[in-house]
Amino acid sequence: MNIEEIKAILPHRDNMLLLDSAEIVDGFACGKKEIKGDEWFLKGHFPDNPVVPGVILCEILAQSVCVLMNGKLGENQLPFFTGLDKVKFKRPVKPGDVFETKCEITKEREPFYFAKGTGSVNGKVCVSAEFSFAVTEK
Repeated sequence: MNIEEIKAILPHRDNMLLLDSAEIVDGFACGKKEIKGDEWFLKGHFPDNPVVPGVILCEILAQSVCVLMNGKLGENQLPFFTGLDKVKFKRPVKPGDVFETKCEITKEREPFYFAKGTGSVNGKVCVSAEFSFAVTEK
């Protein structure tokens, strides 16, 4: 999926739409985000040694999972992030990196969805996490 196709699924816009592309492969959401170095979240984190904040990495994982949820949502429904667990940061993500996600839905108990995923650069895991969503009406 390109950015326009992602916009048809996610409500995020402007600076908060963090995926550049996404696809579903064998039941996994696989997303990509190229870190160019001019992103708003790098300006103060850290001025002489820019590193993508962990919370941003987790948001990219969450947006990736929402691509998987696309067929499960009604027209007036939105997924809201409700939980984050077992987060582990293993390597920093820096300008010039292409951050790649691989996420899956592990359990569904409507209106809740549970997922887990990893984010990597060059095949090396940078972050792993479990997370949950609640589906609500717009």
